Amino acid sequence: MGKIKQAILLCGGLGTRLRPYTYTMSKQMIPILGNPLTEWNIVQFKKHGVTEFLINLYTMPEVMRGYLGDGSKWGVKITYNLEKEPPGTAGSCKLFEQHADEEFFVIYGDMLSLINYTKMEQAWREKPSDAIGMQRMQKMEDYTDADVAELDGTRKFVAIHPKPHTEKYPNAYRMRGTFIMNRKILSYVPSGIYYEIGRDLLPDVIKKGESFYAYECDDYSKGIDTVEKWREVEDYLKKGNMRLEGLLPPQPILEH
Repeated sequence: MGKIKQAILLCGGLGTRLRPYTYTMSKQMIPILGNPLTEWNIVQFKKHGVTEFLINLYTMPEVMRGYLGDGSKWGVKITYNLEKEPPGTAGSCKLFEQHADEEFFVIYGDMLSLINYTKMEQAWREKPSDAIGMQRMQKMEDYTDADVAELDGTRKFVAIHPKPHTEKYPNAYRMRGTFIMNRKILSYVPSGIYYEIGRDLLPDVIKKGESFYAYECDDYSKGIDTVEKWREVEDYLKKGNMRLEGLLPPQPILEH
């Protein structure tokens, strides 16, 4: 199997907790030190050999399309899907089934990620050949605000527990928003209904005997669903002197 060249960026969220900024753009287009969040993710993926992006759109699609275009300014290809109604994260992936490679990354588009995707793919190559997917996970004792998965000794998923929780689980890991998937997993996603990756798809494939694995790393990533988290991400990048510069002419983007 060759290097993974494709990523699905899930960009259909409403961003209600980021209002009033998301009255004029989707939350995936909020400026992070002057560059849209989605641009940061595209550039990070490209560093690790990803050159094709599949992006679903729902809220103010013209803003993202107007800025990113077909991706040629970054030397990548972007294919969009405009959704009339949100189909859920797994449903959005399903709508790209005809465009999907045998293997691809998936990332929640409201998250800034500095993950080393080359190392993530290397870990994927070490999984058994029947693996249908892999998700970044984090071991923690306090998971009251998160969906969690139980893992066995090989870090294969054996059970998933959505929040809220009423008990403690053995070998529980917090589920985070970065994946590698085999296209086969999309065959488990029903068409025409709202269907989420964590709540619906992964419990389904586990119950049906498929092998889905965890991946752990210390690379920085942060979901941005509030103004406070937005500022936290920018503070982190400033401390590391990280910027995206010279990639595009200046664009009119709202400041916060």
